[in-house]
Amino acid sequence: MTASLSVFATATEMSEALKARQVSAVELAQDAIAQIEKHDGQVNAVCVRDFERGLDAAHAADAALARGESWPLLGIPMTVKESFNVAGLPTTWGFPAQKDFVAAEDALAITRVKDAGGVILGKTNVPIGLGDWQSYNDIYGTTGNPFDLGRTPGGSSGGSSAALAAGYGALSLGSDIGGSLRVPGHYCGTYAHKPTLHLAASRGHVPPPFPPLPPTRDLSVIGPMARCAADLTLTLDAIAGPDPWHEGVGYRLALPPARHAALKDFRVLVLDTHPLIGTAASVRGAVETLAANLTKAGASVSRASPLLPDLTDGARLYMRMLIALLEASSPADVYAATQERAAKLDPADTSLAAERLRGAVLTHRDWLAADAGRNRLRAQWRALFAQFDAVICPVMPTPAYPHDHEPNQNKRVIDIDGQAYPYVDQLIWPGIATLPGLPATAIPVAMSADGLPIGMQIIGPWLEDRTPLKLAELIEQAFGGFVAPKGF
Repeated sequence: MTASLSVFATATEMSEALKARQVSAVELAQDAIAQIEKHDGQVNAVCVRDFERGLDAAHAADAALARGESWPLLGIPMTVKESFNVAGLPTTWGFPAQKDFVAAEDALAITRVKDAGGVILGKTNVPIGLGDWQSYNDIYGTTGNPFDLGRTPGGSSGGSSAALAAGYGALSLGSDIGGSLRVPGHYCGTYAHKPTLHLAASRGHVPPPFPPLPPTRDLSVIGPMARCAADLTLTLDAIAGPDPWHEGVGYRLALPPARHAALKDFRVLVLDTHPLIGTAASVRGAVETLAANLTKAGASVSRASPLLPDLTDGARLYMRMLIALLEASSPADVYAATQERAAKLDPADTSLAAERLRGAVLTHRDWLAADAGRNRLRAQWRALFAQFDAVICPVMPTPAYPHDHEPNQNKRVIDIDGQAYPYVDQLIWPGIATLPGLPATAIPVAMSADGLPIGMQIIGPWLEDRTPLKLAELIEQAFGGFVAPKGF
């Protein structure tokens, strides 16, 4: 590759090479484009290509560098999730009826990325409505995992994680409400950060054909994806901050610094099991290895705490609030049928499936009660983070699984070491951080015996995003991080 830089170089490495005039932004963009053209016929991660405008942006970056200018993402080739509006490009969210919808203006996060000098080469594939941990739809087809094309790369930011793993640029943007940043990172061995709720304004990340107004959607966030932890911080700093429509032009939120700068100073609570779903032996083994490594590095590692909020209660509450949000716009006939089914539920039935059904018809009165429960949960997390700096736990119970396109997700199952569980119940792992709105950084930590990546999530305190991000960076430096898939 140009100037001995691999297509798998990090954004930080690329930036240093650009400033040292060892490589040009145009060369970096051309290398990423060549990698896409060579491999994406089989991976199918970049569903919308924007190479011409990307090269124009790279030329502009080189001109800015020649003038001595220095912006955070200047000249860095990258992709963005298809669900972000990019002026002049289609935004479909995988809905066939919206295949011809073209955005008139950039999403706020896209504007901020461009203002920081990022070179956007294309948009990455998603599941329909961003509603799956797989990335396929009738418009763009199926995205494969670069480590095993027969398996999912994750979703709904699966195209972005596959693109990063395959060397298609150094950065990407995604979104997360049910693990859609963290799950793809886990399955593809890349890094992703789910910011504190509302930290990064998401105007323009909206399903078509709705206008790009500041959203009022609960639980959902947008965030950065990369191949190293430091690049997450670089990108988060570029996109974070409230919408100027609400808070005044130019305002940025000053996040507190990371609590510590060395592994030996971190107090970590490590979890490997959940009371409501199994955890594969490969994932538990990765947890054990990481916990042992952290202990050897001098970190304070605990495996249990009475301060940990009840994971069962939290999972049930998350299911109700999440499905209440997702089903709020269901057609009247569907809603009526769901009400009939929910009315027949046994009040004693507290299964996750029952909680999802209750959530689908949750009244405003009941939602307010659920929200009060969430606030109590946030207080419990606050108390826990007075004694711990981070919680490390699985993102999902297994490594990436084979593609499963059964239309009804409630009929799907996930095999965990030979035992079948309801597919949708996997929500409980990412939901641990989503429900209280906490920041969570997904990091690669191991490879399974089948050669599949295994990741963990580092959950941090409210608005203390820099703490899990710094811990992710220190873990990467001490124990390794992204490993490129064979053949790419």
